[in-house]
Amino acid sequence: MKSMCSARRFYSVFVFLLLFFGAFSSDQAHPRRSRATQKPSAKKSEKSLKVAKKEVKKDSRSARKADSHKLSARERRLAEKEQKPKKLTAREKRELAAQERNADRKGSKRNRAELRRELAERRRIEEERRRAAIAEQRRREEAARQARLRQIAFENGLKDETRQNILSDNTEGEDLQVRAAAVNALGNKAGTVVVMEAQTGKVLTIVNQNWAEKNSFKPCSTIKLVTGVAGIDQHVINPEGGIGDSTGGVLLDGAIAHSNNAYFQRVGSNLGGSKMVQYARQLGLGEPTGLNVEGETGGRIPNGNNNLRIYSHGDDFEVTPLQLAVLTSAISNGGKKVVPQIVRSRAELADFRPQFRRSVAVPSQELDEMLPGMIGTAEYGTAHRGVDASLGIAGKTGSCIYRGTWIGLFTSVAPVENPKYSVVVITRGSGERGKYAAAIAGRVYQALSPKIRPSRNLALAVSRFGRRSSIQNSAAAVADEDDDDDTADDNAAPNTKADDQNNAGQTAPVQQYRPAPAATPVQKPLITKTAQSTPKFSPVIIQYDKSGAETKSRPRVVRNK
Repeated sequence: MKSMCSARRFYSVFVFLLLFFGAFSSDQAHPRRSRATQKPSAKKSEKSLKVAKKEVKKDSRSARKADSHKLSARERRLAEKEQKPKKLTAREKRELAAQERNADRKGSKRNRAELRRELAERRRIEEERRRAAIAEQRRREEAARQARLRQIAFENGLKDETRQNILSDNTEGEDLQVRAAAVNALGNKAGTVVVMEAQTGKVLTIVNQNWAEKNSFKPCSTIKLVTGVAGIDQHVINPEGGIGDSTGGVLLDGAIAHSNNAYFQRVGSNLGGSKMVQYARQLGLGEPTGLNVEGETGGRIPNGNNNLRIYSHGDDFEVTPLQLAVLTSAISNGGKKVVPQIVRSRAELADFRPQFRRSVAVPSQELDEMLPGMIGTAEYGTAHRGVDASLGIAGKTGSCIYRGTWIGLFTSVAPVENPKYSVVVITRGSGERGKYAAAIAGRVYQALSPKIRPSRNLALAVSRFGRRSSIQNSAAAVADEDDDDDTADDNAAPNTKADDQNNAGQTAPVQQYRPAPAATPVQKPLITKTAQSTPKFSPVIIQYDKSGAETKSRPRVVRNK
């Protein structure tokens, strides 16, 4: 019993103690929780107090600034920071970007439509330009084709005219063998050929008489023969062949052989137009030759033209092949101007006597100064591929544009020591040049060669003239050998290889003789050169070094008395 009472008592005390400690612990926890809840408010009040203190300090500082008007660097930075726009928050940035994307979507539709319209307009403009360019190209091609057709028709017309004229030629009194040789040499080209006895004026044949007697042509570079004679006689060209006091560079022989335009323009500029016309008339230009046919034209002489091309290209001059034959013969005859004559009957042949006009008022020794350069034309100059220089041919080529097409000329005599024949060729056509006219003359000379070559019984040598200066033997001279004299004409197109091939097929050049320059000068006996024929005038004797070696002086040209 006692144990049960004591247990109850112990249990009651235990419950009482639990209740007591539980109440005490709750009282202790409540103040702690209240303090925890009161702590943030206390912190907030402390923060607001600090902010208030800062504002007071700021107000006092701004007051001081207003009083002193002097700001420190830090204060200026703070002031600038306050003035800067407020930065956007991340949300505001996202909203603004969304608005911009929406605006871009709306604007892009408009931009795409405008872009499509612009692209379509560009395509339309480009297409119009392309079509216009194609149309222009076709127009140019058609114009070029029509021009080619017109040129072909024009040149075919010249060839047809030449054939008809040849068929209509009056061959009475002509040497039919010489005529056949000249006709064959001319071939299918449009042109005219004159073969005349250089010392008597007797005409052996005139192929295409209408062109030779009634038409006149631009002389091109054959006019340089007149310029050279005038320059020598007026002492513009010195005895060494230079201009003025010059004794080097391009000299007369090389200028004639290679048809140097600049050289003769310099000579002409010292002469003047009036002197040029004076000497042209003395040499038979500007008036009919006196041929015994009706309607012979006298050509044309320039009046008041001071252009330098009149001395090198023959601008404003017009000549006939008969006039060129008389001019070239006069230079080789010592100034005697023959009158061409056609012997029509046996009676006329029996009574035939050479006729002459007033001689050129230039000493014969000065005219002889032209001969080495004219020989050089055939030997190493612009005509060297078309003629056999061993026949003693002396001449001058010419090439230029005349009345819508090219014209090629070659005037010559042979043998130059004692001239027997004068051959003049003039051709017209897009592929014509002086070197091709020279090739035609070369064929004629080949046919006449049995009458030109010397007799072995007389033991007379026909060989080449010496050269006067190293200019003729230079690499520059050799480089020009494929070009004719006026291929650089202002209005002319360049000579093409096709032209060379076309012409080479019709007039194959004769290359029986091509001299080679001597490597070292060797003194050898001088040889006297002449030819077989009964001379009407004193024959020319030319002394030269047979080896072709250079000498300080020019080859001497001596005319026997």
